[in-house]
Amino acid sequence: MILSIESSCDDSCIAITDIKTKKLIYHKKISQELEHSIYGGVVPELASRLHLEALPKLLKECKKYFKKLKAVAVTSSPGLNVTLVEGITMAKAISLALNIPLISVNHLKGHIYSLFIQKEEIFPCTILLVSGGHTQLIESNSINDMQILGSTIDDSFGESFDKVSKMLGLGYPGGPIIEKYAKKGDENSYNLPIPLKNSSKIEFSYSGLKNAVRLTIEHSKPLDDIKISNISASFQKVAVEHILQKTKKLFKKTKPKNFAIVGGASANLYLRKKIEKLCKEYNSKLYLAPLEYCSDNAAMIGRVAINQYELNDFISLNDLKSNPKSKGF
Repeated sequence: MILSIESSCDDSCIAITDIKTKKLIYHKKISQELEHSIYGGVVPELASRLHLEALPKLLKECKKYFKKLKAVAVTSSPGLNVTLVEGITMAKAISLALNIPLISVNHLKGHIYSLFIQKEEIFPCTILLVSGGHTQLIESNSINDMQILGSTIDDSFGESFDKVSKMLGLGYPGGPIIEKYAKKGDENSYNLPIPLKNSSKIEFSYSGLKNAVRLTIEHSKPLDDIKISNISASFQKVAVEHILQKTKKLFKKTKPKNFAIVGGASANLYLRKKIEKLCKEYNSKLYLAPLEYCSDNAAMIGRVAINQYELNDFISLNDLKSNPKSKGF
C-alpha cells in the first residue's frame, strides 16, 4: 500500500491506496473552512498551524497499515509554501521511521488523476482544470506527457467566485455560495463583459470581470436577496461563458476524443451542464471526477503515486522540497 498526504492549502488529508488493485483503503479529510471563513479567505500561517494539529490525528488512525506500506507520497507543488512543508515534513519522518521510499507528487497531476481513483487511467484526454489557484486547458497523454495548452493570465475561475462572494458579503468558500444564490437569480439581469471575447488566444482572465462585478455591486446598493441572487447568476453565466468560448476554440482545432473537467471548481453544476452540451456538439466523451474528489484530497495524490511507484519514480530526503509556485508538471 501507499500512504499519501495532501496539505497544499487548507485541507488536511491522508489516504492509503492498494498498489495492485488501486482500491482506496483509507481516506479522511479535515477541512479548515470554518476557521478561515471569518477572514474571507485562506490565511497561510493559520492553515499551517491547523495542519500541524490535524495531520498527526489522521496518521494515528493509519497505524494498523504501517507494516503493509511500500512508499509514502506527498504533494510537493504547487500550493502554499508553509502548508506544503507540513506534509513534506511528515512524509520524510514516515520514510525514515518505516524505511520506505518517498514519492513527490505534483498537485495538478493529482487533480487529473482524481478522474481515475479506484480505476484505470484513460489517455489521451484533454483536461479543463478549474480551481481556486488554476484555470488551465491541458493535453494529457500519459503521467509524464502533459502539456498546458492555455492558462489564466491573472485570477483563476475559482478565485473569482471567492472574490465575488466576499464583495457581496456572503462568506468563504465562495464557489458553492455563489452557485446557490445564482439558482434563485436571473442570469440576464446584468450585462457583464465576457473577458477576452475578441482575442484569438486560448487563455483566461478574470480580473476585468471581477472589477465589473465590483462596480455593479456599488451601483446596486443597497443590496437585497433578489439583487444578490441576480448579480450571482449574471456573474456565473459570464464566468462560465468565458471558459466555453475559449474551450470551443480548442475543440475547433483539435476535436478531442476524450474531455474532462477536474479541480475544486469543477463541482459547479452549471459549468458541468454547459461543458456537457459542448462535448455532445463535438462528439467528445466527457469524464467527470466524483464530486467528493473534486476539491483537494489525498486519494488523488495516492492514485498518481501508484503510477510513479510502478515507474520507480522516487525522490531522496534531501531532494524533496516544496515548490509552491510551480505552474507546470
